[in-house]
Amino acid sequence: MLREHRDEILSHVDDDVVLVCRSGQRAAQAEETLRRAGLPNVHILNGGITAWQAGGFAVNRGAQKWDLERQVRLVAGLIVALSVLGSLVVPGAQWVAFAIGAGLTFADVSNTCAMGMLLARLPYNRGAKCDAQTVVSQLASAK
Repeated sequence: MLREHRDEILSHVDDDVVLVCRSGQRAAQAEETLRRAGLPNVHILNGGITAWQAGGFAVNRGAQKWDLERQVRLVAGLIVALSVLGSLVVPGAQWVAFAIGAGLTFADVSNTCAMGMLLARLPYNRGAKCDAQTVVSQLASAK
């Protein structure tokens, strides 16, 4: 969204902007996009919200959700356990457990996770919808 609407955002932001994410990694990507677009007053909360909390600062949160990594562990563990148990009735079902193990190994080596990407598409994991006009109007009214 930043890449598509950076000019709109730039025309409404004059003050310093602090980008915040969980660890600082996505904020760094957003910072790079906004700096390339010509916004010089962009800063990152070092270490993200995790470091902020570790420093003892307050955080107001909405309803808590499970981290995507925890969801992957749950789903992978359930599939492995059920496929091993299922192999008592259905010959060869243990190969499903093997496939999950191989997939998790590949996810670690490649630093990608197909299961995580699929789980991220579930309605539970999608955040509130917003469009560029809403974001820009909120930025403009915050001045």
